[in-house]
Amino acid sequence: MSAPLLAVENVGRRFGGFVALDGVTAQFEPNKVTSIIGPNGAGKSTFFNVLSGVLTPSTGSIRFKGQNLTGTRQHKFVHLGIARSYQITNIFPELSAHENVRVAAQAARSRYNIWRNRSHFPELGERADAALDSVGLGGKHNETAKFLAHGQQRALEIAIALVSDPEVLLLDEPTAGMGPEETKDMVALLEKLARDRTILLVEHKMKMILGLSDRILVLHHGRLIADGSPRDIQADPDVRRVYLGQNDGYA
Repeated sequence: MSAPLLAVENVGRRFGGFVALDGVTAQFEPNKVTSIIGPNGAGKSTFFNVLSGVLTPSTGSIRFKGQNLTGTRQHKFVHLGIARSYQITNIFPELSAHENVRVAAQAARSRYNIWRNRSHFPELGERADAALDSVGLGGKHNETAKFLAHGQQRALEIAIALVSDPEVLLLDEPTAGMGPEETKDMVALLEKLARDRTILLVEHKMKMILGLSDRILVLHHGRLIADGSPRDIQADPDVRRVYLGQNDGYA
């Protein structure tokens, strides 16, 4: 059997005496959408930080296409094909949408000198434009980032992650602060992106998660308590008890 695209085995993470993750094991297959849910303090952010190389696990291992990445620095995760966005929009507000993405493309190409003159990398402008087009910002290339609508800024952040052409895209609450229409647009974008890459996301909007995800992982007190399809998760009594409650609507 071939190795899974991304896998963690018995991953734990401590902060002093506090156990944020406790023996989490999971595998992620190509071209699937996996949501990671759980109540506040469940370990979701810590797990995401381990998966993206921000944090090194205290115990266990993380592998990408069979290669052990445990202890690998974060910038190498991006070069290998794992990119992420953050819960708080992380862009250069005074730069244009195009410049935001082009800087990210240059960083992926020339890590030690991202401010080298753009004339040395003529192809990066085309890559930046293509990334913007792919997230629905084709008409906003020259718009200053701070003047974009909130949903467009979130899409811009995804374009920044996409310009490195990742195989795995980790999205931390991509619909945070969005209204219904912006959320609908983001879901459509994620469905499109999932056709040729693996997406992992942390989200709190249960209706969106249940409709979008191929698979859901549920964390509670740093432990993985459930792993299955949306239907499996809805029916799981432990999940209903600790997170979803008894509301059959899952609003």
